[in-house]
Formats: sequence, structure tokens, C-alpha cells
Amino acid sequence: MRSIYNISISLMIFAMKVGAVFSYKLKKGLAGRRQSCDIVKAAFSPTDSVIWMHAASLGEYEQGIPVLEKLKEKFPQHKILITFFSPSGYDNVIHKNHIADAVCYLPFDTPRWVQQFTSNFSTDIFVTVKYEYWYNLLAHLNSKGAKIYVISAFFYERQVFFKPYGSWFVNEIRKNVTWFFHQTPTSYGLAKTLRLNQSSIAGDTRFDRVKQIRERDNHVPFVERFKNGHQLVVFGSSWETEEQIALLLAYHEPQTKIIIAPHDLARTEILQDLFPNAVLYSQLDAGKPLPMGAQVLIIDCIGLLSKLYSYADVAVVGGGFHSKGLHNILEAATFAVPVLFGNKYTKNPEADQLMVLHGGKSFDNETQASEFLLRLLRDSELLGEMGQKAGSFVADQPDATRIILEKILA
Repeated sequence: MRSIYNISISLMIFAMKVGAVFSYKLKKGLAGRRQSCDIVKAAFSPTDSVIWMHAASLGEYEQGIPVLEKLKEKFPQHKILITFFSPSGYDNVIHKNHIADAVCYLPFDTPRWVQQFTSNFSTDIFVTVKYEYWYNLLAHLNSKGAKIYVISAFFYERQVFFKPYGSWFVNEIRKNVTWFFHQTPTSYGLAKTLRLNQSSIAGDTRFDRVKQIRERDNHVPFVERFKNGHQLVVFGSSWETEEQIALLLAYHEPQTKIIIAPHDLARTEILQDLFPNAVLYSQLDAGKPLPMGAQVLIIDCIGLLSKLYSYADVAVVGGGFHSKGLHNILEAATFAVPVLFGNKYTKNPEADQLMVLHGGKSFDNETQASEFLLRLLRDSELLGEMGQKAGSFVADQPDATRIILEKILA
């Protein structure tokens, strides 16, 4: 079965190389991977003790970073490595302050690349987040004595582990992973059916992260002046459907302020066509005065979204109307803001929980969402109730980071 797995990795590499001809993101990811070995070779020596966290993308990074920060506090002499699979995670983190000695793309999971990459340092602790499993890497790290932890582990019935051919994959994680810290009781129950007994429920570390976000300085230049006492709806990580909702809102509620932070900055020109009178954040940042009565502000830079939610009266979070799935709703909910989104959120159990508590609401299409958004903005009592419930939902969650650290350090 390992031979079949290795063949599938080779086919994936080939497909990505072909796709890179047409996709800038794939091209960027491939170019980044070619540099990974050089990056770790420059940052570490083969005898350096390293704590390594791997995340598929930015969302998983946000789940893992609270644990990584605490591990660094406990083991200050260890060096820190962070790897990503996707450009969206790497690009967001490499330009920010972070605790890592090296940040790079994870090389492809072939035996040769795993050996070459890991020979540059000694891994004491390896943390992977949610459901990112690379089987050659896990087997190699386990053979070298590394402790391997999965935090915010999330098992669901459509995973390969539950397929008729999934027994090899289950056996690999059973023998190589030290401990699974599950995000939900459902995930824990599914893991137990696979006899993954090295499991416990810890909760979602993103709640710890967004609680930290709420307590920091969330001031964003120009936004207070842009809002100017009006209601503000923030469209975070927007795709096409959320932007159509914003267009309807702008038409029906000309006094309501709108901020749009697209999921991809390449959408900026499209948004300028949709909203010809919109202001770009980069223009304000460069010294251009804020036009009188401006209704729409387009965020054409990264790193501001979680702060922008602190100004919002309502948040519309993107991805839920798209096959890619829902983006982070907790960054909005932590500020006691009602959260609206599309119905594709099966990998986001927190969305179900938020709706049960009436702090958020999902919709099948843009018409439903637009109608509810208009009603919500006109009903101050409902607006306040939903916001309070969203904030309480985050505030009442257990300290998952503490639970995880206690087990790792036991």
C-alpha cells in the first residue's frame, strides 16, 4: 500500500506542475518548495533541537499557534520551524511577526524529500493541525524518536480512514502519532471506532487565539472616520456571492457603511467595477483623503481583517456559498458581532454550534441572506441579541491550549 501511496504523491506532483502553467498559486507553491531545504539548512544545524509545527493553510496555523507559543515558553532553547502546504498560509505568516526561526513550504511527501529536508535538524516535537497527514513524514519522524501530536484533530465520516481501503492509513497514524487532541466529541467518537486510543477531547484552540485577538489593540487607521457613527457591515474573505449581497445592501441601505476584504486580492479590480465609487484602503494609507460620504471601503492588503471585525455591527463571512467552504467565523464572533454565511460549512463544526445559540445564521442563496441582513440592521433588539450570543459563544469555550499543554508536558 505504501507503494501505491508514493505513486499517488508522484501523480499529485505531476498534476501540480501541469496546473502551475495555468495557476499562479500553484506556480508560487512549487517555486517555494524548491527553496525549503535551503531555508532550513541556513536556519538550523543537524544537532539543533527543533519544535516543528505544520499547517495546511492560514486557518490551521491560527489553530496551532497558541500551542506553539506555549511550547516555546516551556522550551526556550529549542528552535521553531513552521511549514505550510498552501501559499495562502505561507504568504500571510512570512510577512508578519512570528516566533519561528524558519518558515517555509513543506516539501512533497516522498521518501527522498523527507530524508533530505529533515537531515538539517533534529525534531523533538512535531505538531500537525486538524487533518493534515503526510504518511512518509510521520513514519520517518516516529522512527527518529520525535513526539507527534495532532491538535484540533477533526475526523469525519467521508475521510479516507472510513473507506473500504482505509485500513492502511489508519494503521499508519495509529502507530506513528503520539496523541490526538480532538476538536469535538464527534471527532473523538469516530477516532475511537478506529481504535485510535491515544485520543482525548481538548476543544478548538482557535477560541484561545480569538480571545487573544479581542484583547489586543485593534485600531485600524481611517476606519473610525469611515464609519462615522453609521452601521457597518464587514464582508470578510468574500467570494462572488458575498459581494453580490454587499451590492444589494449598498442599494437598499445607502447610509450603511460597507467594508469588503476579498479572499483573494486579485478580486480588487472586480470589486472596483462593482462599486465604482469605492475607496481602496491602500489609497488612504498612501495619504489620499477620505471622500465625503464614501460608503464602500475595499481592503486591498492582507492582515487587517480580524481587526476590522472589531468595528462591525454585522459580519458576513465568505466561502459558505462556494465549494471551497466557509472561512473563519470566530474572528468576528469574538467581538460580539452577529455572523452570517452560506450553507457549505460541513468542516466547520463551530458554525453549527454558533447557529444553535442564535449568534449566527446560514443561508442557501444571496436572496435569503440579503433579506435577513436588511431585517437585522433595522431591528436593533435582534441585532443586540445575536451579537451578545455570538460573543458569549466564544467567551464560554474551554482553554484548549492549557488542556493540550498539560498532556504534552505530563
